[in-house]
Amino acid sequence: MRVKVCGMREPDNISALSQLPIDFMGFIFYPASPRFAGANKKLEKWLAKESPTELKSIARVGVFVNAELEDLLNRIHDYELDYIQLHGTESSEYCKELFSLWDFSSIRRASIIKAFSIDEKFNFDSVKAYEPYCKYFLFDTKGASFGGNGVQFDWSLLEQYKGETPFLLSGGIAEESAEAIKKLKHPQLAGVDINSKFETSPGLKDIAAIERFIQNLNN
Repeated sequence: MRVKVCGMREPDNISALSQLPIDFMGFIFYPASPRFAGANKKLEKWLAKESPTELKSIARVGVFVNAELEDLLNRIHDYELDYIQLHGTESSEYCKELFSLWDFSSIRRASIIKAFSIDEKFNFDSVKAYEPYCKYFLFDTKGASFGGNGVQFDWSLLEQYKGETPFLLSGGIAEESAEAIKKLKHPQLAGVDINSKFETSPGLKDIAAIERFIQNLNN
């Protein structure tokens, strides 16, 4: 079970988190988010030159919401991103256009994670058009904001997903959610995405709580 921790922003907190066995670390590049990574002007330089060696084994994910392609590509280069997570209403055509840009060797390649907002009305067939371009899907709770709502959706809805693209489960996952997650048997469940339920304040994670969660998840 892979673990993605999203909404990172503070170097000391990032350094502490990098000591844990996580697979993805998310940086939000959506200015309206209280976890906007671009608000920390020193972060880009720190990630490039001063970050701990342990961070090199953790995939960097940039989270975007309906971003202009030029801004997205600049962030991929500047923050040395391995993945981009599209958390808005981006179309499959947007993903196709982005995917086609990797044919140019001068542009840093990053794999695509497409997020979808799930409620009881969501049609899982709608994700099929994205499959050729995405490494992962991310299923989050539909709410008032683009992520960070801190609410779980009905996980039984996942049974409706019959696709072959692996997905990360997101939305209101807390420390006590580990037991319920272990009971999920969906063949394409690749991991979990955690954020607001593990914070002491927006953008600042409770490292001890994350460590306990990972231990419970792997037991």
